[in-house]
Amino acid sequence: MRILIAVVSASLAFTPLAPALAQASGGFTVGAQVTDANGGPVGTVTAVNGDIVTIKTDKFETNLSKSSFAEQDGKLLVGMTQAELNAAIEKDKAAAEASLTVGAPVKDSAGASAGTIEAIDGEFVTIKLASGKSVRLPRNGIAGSANGAVIGLTAADLEAQVAKGNSGSN
Repeated sequence: MRILIAVVSASLAFTPLAPALAQASGGFTVGAQVTDANGGPVGTVTAVNGDIVTIKTDKFETNLSKSSFAEQDGKLLVGMTQAELNAAIEKDKAAAEASLTVGAPVKDSAGASAGTIEAIDGEFVTIKLASGKSVRLPRNGIAGSANGAVIGLTAADLEAQVAKGNSGSN
């Protein structure tokens, strides 16, 4: 599972290496080794997409911003050990799962409140909107994150779809 960049990047900002890491330059290639400041293995680059670098640790694959790295002797350095990065990912995964429970608040794509989770199962999630109406969305229409549950629409767009009867509202 890939974890939000901001969470891991925020964790990196609190390490003593953060100023050095912000000086990262080019040279990001698939297969490049990623190490910690002491030369310990952290992972391997599996993809580079613009400013996003995907690395694979011994347990997880995650996305980090290029600014999270520094280059030294042909290797990419990051301000966390493999164990610290894995722990941060596990913590984020747990928070993401916890954000998808009945009664949990739901934010829209703009970060505004969209409602609360009224019911959830393997296929669908029902959200009680601010208007009092309920809408049933496919389970893949909502994502859990360390910052809470998020839908891909704005609350206004979702309300408009419910008003038109296009979202399986109750």
